[in-house]
Amino acid sequence: MSVDWAAVYRSTYAELVRFLYRKVWDVDRARDLAQETFLRALDHEPESPRRWLFTVATNLARDEARGAVRRKRHLALLKAEAETASPPPDPLRRVERLEREAAARRALESLAQRDREILLLWHAGLSYRDIAAETGLAVGAIGTTLARARRRLAEAYHALEAKHVAR
Repeated sequence: MSVDWAAVYRSTYAELVRFLYRKVWDVDRARDLAQETFLRALDHEPESPRRWLFTVATNLARDEARGAVRRKRHLALLKAEAETASPPPDPLRRVERLEREAAARRALESLAQRDREILLLWHAGLSYRDIAAETGLAVGAIGTTLARARRRLAEAYHALEAKHVAR
């Protein structure tokens, strides 16, 4: 049975754009993602086209958020490099800082995907409402989830530091 994508497009496009807008908070980007979703649909024949479209759209929006987090993190790193580029740092302090950064990265990577995602979204400057939209959690649960993720990150970091000192 062939899917009538033209009919699905007419009946679903506006709702899909609204859905994506609540995920990315940019109407032009939401429209682009909706078009990308329908473009990908042309290669598939799902049993439930509407559900399939919203699943693909959710994944595209999540990828978009991850890309935004990476871009923001990259810009922050560039800014930090520019600010610290003036005086040459003490080599020992630089090594210590790099080791702490590496330990922090390893601690972050050791966390569960949800903890890592919520911490990165928060660090990227997203509000509780935006984080809830991206993760599917209730807005009221974001504060508690974020606090627990921070605690787990601190515990993982201290555990890594303890291993490093014990060497």
